[in-house]
Amino acid sequence: MGAKKTSNDESIFSHSRITKLSVVIYALIFVVIILFNSDRNINSSSSSGSSSDSTDSSTNQNQTSKSSDETNDTLSSNSAKANNGVNSHSFNMEPNTQGEVDYEENEDLMIPLPQMTKPQRIAWFRSQLPKLQMLKSRNDSSFHARVSNFFTQNCSTRFYAIWLSPAKFFGQREFMTMDTLLKVHPQGCLLILSSSMDSVLGYRILKPLIDRGLKVLAIAPDLPVLVLNTPAESWLEELKSGNKDPGTVPLFNNLSNLIRLAVLYKYGGVYLDIDLIFLKDLSSLRNAIGAQNMDPVTKKWLRLNNAVMVFDKKHPILLDFIEEFAQTFDGNRWGHNGPYMVSRVVGRVGNTPGYDITILPPKAFYPVDWNKIPEYYKKPEDENGSIWVENKVRELMYGVGTYTLHLWNKRTRKLDIEDGSVMARLFTDHCVVCYGVTRN
Repeated sequence: MGAKKTSNDESIFSHSRITKLSVVIYALIFVVIILFNSDRNINSSSSSGSSSDSTDSSTNQNQTSKSSDETNDTLSSNSAKANNGVNSHSFNMEPNTQGEVDYEENEDLMIPLPQMTKPQRIAWFRSQLPKLQMLKSRNDSSFHARVSNFFTQNCSTRFYAIWLSPAKFFGQREFMTMDTLLKVHPQGCLLILSSSMDSVLGYRILKPLIDRGLKVLAIAPDLPVLVLNTPAESWLEELKSGNKDPGTVPLFNNLSNLIRLAVLYKYGGVYLDIDLIFLKDLSSLRNAIGAQNMDPVTKKWLRLNNAVMVFDKKHPILLDFIEEFAQTFDGNRWGHNGPYMVSRVVGRVGNTPGYDITILPPKAFYPVDWNKIPEYYKKPEDENGSIWVENKVRELMYGVGTYTLHLWNKRTRKLDIEDGSVMARLFTDHCVVCYGVTRN
């Protein structure tokens, strides 16, 4: 009986050991499965980030924006990535997570039907107002605090760009502007005023620049805060009331005209359109604006452009610009509240003491007119073409007083940058990340 009991005990003990061993094996298998799935998700996320960084705007149009659930699921991991890139800086590079992560302005909402009468257009605009988040203030100090915090760095120059379209349309051409800007001004600080880019997707787009130690940040603009205590404050209130005719020109175009003036007035620096190639350092310029056209005989400017503006904080001309915008606003005439507006004001001010404005010739910012720019995208077909390209590249890169090349995006957006073209040469000589934007 004793021997039999011992045999049973050994059997029970052996079975117990097998059971425990099985539990351990199952646990190990479970851990391996979790680690495998986690690694696969990380790799998938990294691949998505790389794709966002290099996607052309034409490809982006076929993408759909991430759902709220997907964005929230990836937010913590992306915030961690942001923190990894911030350790060497004193400012916070994390995207805004206070309700703006998934938000994208829909510019299609702000384009009225062309056959609408003025009363119909006002009624239509009034119905769209609840959807227009940009006109609403956050009723806190977060915008000013974030801007001020960003500029606590050692910025050689403060730069501002505006992007009011969805982040998924921020393509290679737009990235090219930032790439060349920060190549020419490596110690500059670029602030992108954009609700859609102040997001996880926007951070992914900017990450290649941030990873290289360059100072660029997207912040959703707070328009009521920007126009506070300026002549545009009452204009904005009237617009928000639904009693002002927005006009037939897309409202976002005119809001961009106002935002650039307000941010320069409040903070000072350089405003730039998002369709430029930067060729030379312009940080030495002060209180300057460029002419788009000049009289060939008298050499006097005929029209100015507001695609590049350099002004000190609270310069009096900026307040004049804002006042002119608010008092003469016309949403039915393209350019009336932008290039033509700054031309009207500067023409009136002239050499008024205390203004000290510099009017730069077209070669400074607009060396190639909009109707000639397509030729700069084409590769040379023969030896004469190669000589022409070489001459134009030298003229733009080494010509005295040329700082940028305006690309006139409305005309050139759909053009390929052909390999060997003037554009391809200029970009590859003035880029940091240097994404391939050319074709053979």
